[in-house]
Amino acid sequence: MPRYEYRNLVPMPEAEKTFLDWIDWLDSEFKNPDPEHRCVVVRDALHQLYLGKPYTAPEGDFAQRALVHSFDPRNTTVEPEYYGDADPAKYAERKPLIWFWMMYDRSPVGLNHWLGFRMRAMLARHVFKHCGKNVKIFHGVEVTFGYNLTVEDNCTIHKYVLLDDRGELIIHTGSSISDYANVYTHAHDLNDGMIITNHKTELGPKARVTYHATVLSGIHVAEHGLVGSMGVASKDVPPFHVVGGVPAKTIKVKTIAPPSSPDK
Repeated sequence: MPRYEYRNLVPMPEAEKTFLDWIDWLDSEFKNPDPEHRCVVVRDALHQLYLGKPYTAPEGDFAQRALVHSFDPRNTTVEPEYYGDADPAKYAERKPLIWFWMMYDRSPVGLNHWLGFRMRAMLARHVFKHCGKNVKIFHGVEVTFGYNLTVEDNCTIHKYVLLDDRGELIIHTGSSISDYANVYTHAHDLNDGMIITNHKTELGPKARVTYHATVLSGIHVAEHGLVGSMGVASKDVPPFHVVGGVPAKTIKVKTIAPPSSPDK
């Protein structure tokens, strides 16, 4: 069976420099954790990104003014800030960046993978509790609070993944989450949906959660564990086990060949 490596693709030199300079500038601005400062930076950047010109005060008809007002995170609300268990101070620092992330992904440049991987990795370093090296995040990924989320080195998170970090979520080294998967860290009471229990959910190292699969709150998908497409992991997945179905059960156990011994 052939093994295909990814191609190494790069933009043209002038574009590459522009992309990297923009990311570096935003990174330097976002190092200031003051929410007001971050809101102004995001407002101005989104105005330029969507309208192609420096920020100006809202004018024109209602729709035009509503658009410009909505570039400013201070004029928007997003679902996680309504939650009663949100830490107001921690979330206030991250909300402008989360809003920029969401709006960036929906902008005309949001599907540019080369730029997007680098832009989201930069944002993740400011939003997440920890973001490691060589983390690749595709468009449309959503997080809850961000400050309870750890993503270690060499992880890949594909498009339209939901990473719920109301509790603690740790994605260990070398793990991969495929398109449209959901990973949860909170659960609702059966009788009163406003009663929430938060847990720690862990993936990996080198775990895989495949297409449209779900990992429920408090589950550990252990080393080299794999949750099959459309599966719902409601119990811990042991090391090297492949699980599938609803609820997910073991289908097979992977065999990993030991590394070859060096020549003597």
